[in-house]
Amino acid sequence: MTDYKKAAKEGSEREARKELLERLDTVGSDRMTTEEHLALCYYFSAHNYKPLENVFKKSSGIWVWDKDGNKYMDCLSAYSACNAGHRNWRITIPVALHILFGTDTLSRAFVHAEEGPFSAELARFCGKDRSLVKNAGVESVETAIKGARRWGYANKDIKEEKGEVAEIIVARNNFHGRTIAALSASTEAAYKRGFGPFVPGFVPVPFGDSEALYNAITKNTVAVMIEPIQGEAGVIIPSDGYLQDVRDICDDKKILMIADEIQVGLGRTGKRFACDWENVVPDIYIIGKALGGNLIPVSAIVANDDIMDYFDPGSDGSTFGLNPLACVAGRAYLRTFEKLHLAERSAELGEYFMAELRKIKSPYVTEVRGRGLLIGVELNTKARPFCEALMKEGLLCKETHDMVIRFAPPLVITKKEIDWAIQRIKKVLEAVNIFDI
Repeated sequence: MTDYKKAAKEGSEREARKELLERLDTVGSDRMTTEEHLALCYYFSAHNYKPLENVFKKSSGIWVWDKDGNKYMDCLSAYSACNAGHRNWRITIPVALHILFGTDTLSRAFVHAEEGPFSAELARFCGKDRSLVKNAGVESVETAIKGARRWGYANKDIKEEKGEVAEIIVARNNFHGRTIAALSASTEAAYKRGFGPFVPGFVPVPFGDSEALYNAITKNTVAVMIEPIQGEAGVIIPSDGYLQDVRDICDDKKILMIADEIQVGLGRTGKRFACDWENVVPDIYIIGKALGGNLIPVSAIVANDDIMDYFDPGSDGSTFGLNPLACVAGRAYLRTFEKLHLAERSAELGEYFMAELRKIKSPYVTEVRGRGLLIGVELNTKARPFCEALMKEGLLCKETHDMVIRFAPPLVITKKEIDWAIQRIKKVLEAVNIFDI
């Protein structure tokens, strides 16, 4: 097989592509090697991710296996999409039964039998009146922005017809997704390069600085949108009282508080929602990831009637949003969350995991921080080589913001399995030269 990296360097990509397609047609994907699979991805997929170089074929619980049968512990959980573990039977069985015997997508032109029950159970789970269900998390970010703006134009003295813009205050270093509106809210230049012009109306302030937030409010401000914990920024946790300050400021200024709980909600941080750490209830929850049970993309905004009533027929839509299969998966996750006490498990095991990580004596580690089973280990050097070394040891994790290793295993992990992971993390972090591992 042609070395695909060498072929790319030498400019012989066309021949390498032809050879790969011939192999795919003659031997089939199951019999192709790991190197060939990586080459297929390299030549036929856009390079919008930089994954660790391996090819995984099956998964169960907290474990995944590569094409060669090697076993790994998943400590990323698909960025919290896999809170209930891989192929959790409480979710896969209802989904499989629905595929076999239920209805497929009817679109929102009709009502299906799973729509009402899921909408009701999701609203009750969040303590709100209604939900508006979409697919990928960023769709719900967009929906929250739309809802906040429509609410703002109706309730604040902002003249949309005169070109005045409803403003939303956001936190610096946020990650709300990669659509144009979400990028417009971002302060990360690398995410935005070459994608402008951007949507006006987003006002960034430092995360955790309630005074800066207060001072940024104008007559055109309609909402504050924040992640209660910034996951992609490196597991950044605000000081105690910040979320309550945000809630108080929003109440005082009569603007909306939007909590992006896509990565940190649904049990990940040891509470139902990360806002629960300060007993704060936002006006709009944005949730996703785990809601689909790691099987189906499901996201939603959940809010009360005084916000949701501003959505009327034609104002918003999504062909696959609230599709029957998504509703079945979502209901199954909510039941699994309660049945397995996932938030409580996350709180207990996250405390244990962090305590064991802090015992490691490493010249590279500057801080261990986290809530529940969302843990960041900040280094004084690039984290990528450590993630590659951990993969060789059978542990899958990913760097974030260059110098932070994020550990976020499925919430069904056990203390014994954490001990297994700690042995390997200790070996890598205490190594004199990780490239020798």
